[in-house]
Amino acid sequence: MNRRNQVLSLVLAIQSVLTAVIFWPRSTASGAAAGPLLENFNAGQVVSLTIADMDGNRVSLTKGTQGWVLSEADDYPADGQKISELLNKIEGVRTNRPVTRTESSHQRLKVDEKDFVRLVEVQLADGTTHRVYVGSSPRSNATHVRADNHPETYLTADLASYEVNASASGWIDTQYYTLPQTTTVVLTLKNQNGEFEFERGEEDQWVMKGLAEGENFSQSAFTTLLNQAIAVRMVEPIGRKEEARFGLDQPQAEVTLKSADGQAHTLLIGAKDEKNNNYVAKWSSSPYYVWVAEYTATNFINKTRADFIEAAGTPTPQAGVPPTDQVPAGGE
Repeated sequence: MNRRNQVLSLVLAIQSVLTAVIFWPRSTASGAAAGPLLENFNAGQVVSLTIADMDGNRVSLTKGTQGWVLSEADDYPADGQKISELLNKIEGVRTNRPVTRTESSHQRLKVDEKDFVRLVEVQLADGTTHRVYVGSSPRSNATHVRADNHPETYLTADLASYEVNASASGWIDTQYYTLPQTTTVVLTLKNQNGEFEFERGEEDQWVMKGLAEGENFSQSAFTTLLNQAIAVRMVEPIGRKEEARFGLDQPQAEVTLKSADGQAHTLLIGAKDEKNNNYVAKWSSSPYYVWVAEYTATNFINKTRADFIEAAGTPTPQAGVPPTDQVPAGGE
């Protein structure tokens, strides 16, 4: 190896060492206890919380007199325990594992103000606001984090991006409604393919009204529909106010469930959002309009009469008597 190559190799080695020294996670120099990522932060004093990601998802949560709610969905109730767990994790993040102090590294570590994995914005009761950038994870139990406008970035095992959900579904009970199956005695489904009515008969066997002679009702197909109708999950709530764009003045499907005491409940399926393929839905016993997933909506929209009719079984030939298509020409 000539001298020039030796010099280049030495320079490269020095650069590698410097890079490791600068970017290698390390504890504070003196070994003293590191401070919190957010100074003077108290999880119990947070009154609002907004989470966003780079895919355009965003959720805003507010703490009111009745607890945490989705502020942009007419105060739909949120899971306060989950929110408290997240805020406690943020409060617990320490600065004992610095990674870099240079702003030029923010984008690479996904903690840049315009390029992040998650951005958490919190407001305290005294009006103080904080931003926490949750970035990439170089390995398990290690996530890059940065606070406010500070250039320093740290590694933490106390907070991971999957715990910081930027969708409303991560902070609510997505069960829109549920009814006991045993109390339902009549189910009616209306859609573009017609109207289908089913009634609970003797020994809990359901019957379909309007069957033609020779048609057999499929109990299993109906049971699937019934189970889908008595319990529906949402993607997320929309709010309490009906809008023309919901398309509920001419719903694509209408499901009515009647109980033995005469109470009736109705589920309406409205317009489709072409961006995410979700559908508007409204349950008569809830004040909220919601989005439901495409597969939930189409379970009701696409049903046809034929879906509930079983194909007639092929008769079993009598012993010793050949099928008619095998009888020799000219008779026996």
